[in-house]
Amino acid sequence: MFNRALNHLEEWLISTFMAAATLVAFAAVMMRYTTGGGISWAQELTIYLFIWMAKFGAAYGVRTGIHIGVDFVANAARPSIKRLLVIASMLLGVTFTGVISFFGARWVIFIYGTGQISPDLEWPMWVIYLAIPLGSGLMCYRFIQALILFFETGLIHSHTHGTPDPVVEDQEVLP
Repeated sequence: MFNRALNHLEEWLISTFMAAATLVAFAAVMMRYTTGGGISWAQELTIYLFIWMAKFGAAYGVRTGIHIGVDFVANAARPSIKRLLVIASMLLGVTFTGVISFFGARWVIFIYGTGQISPDLEWPMWVIYLAIPLGSGLMCYRFIQALILFFETGLIHSHTHGTPDPVVEDQEVLP
């Protein structure tokens, strides 16, 4: 139940950030060409929305098997070695995203203490930087889910054009 709600929240956030960034950019361009003026904060907001979308999109990519990866060596290896390579790569993913999430949280706390605000929107910068620990933390969670799924079933999420994924996307996997 938790994972299903998290999946929907993740997809809703990605869609909302992408739609909002597109609308803000479109409105700014329309204002510039119709009135000769512009929206001073539009570029800054669009950048922040795309950063948030990319961080949550990376976690979505891990969950669905569309995140970029180099599996040439693993696919060429014999099954026993392939299993070790898959486990090692997932553990490296967990470690890397966990470290980024940890240090991202420390950075957010530091920035909060400085009281910095964004130049045009005048939003607290710590809110904007929250994308780092939240997105990386979710990505770490998705790597852990994928690792558990691999241990339980021997399958990994994959995304191949024209063929169904071997793993059901909404499958409830509990740690």
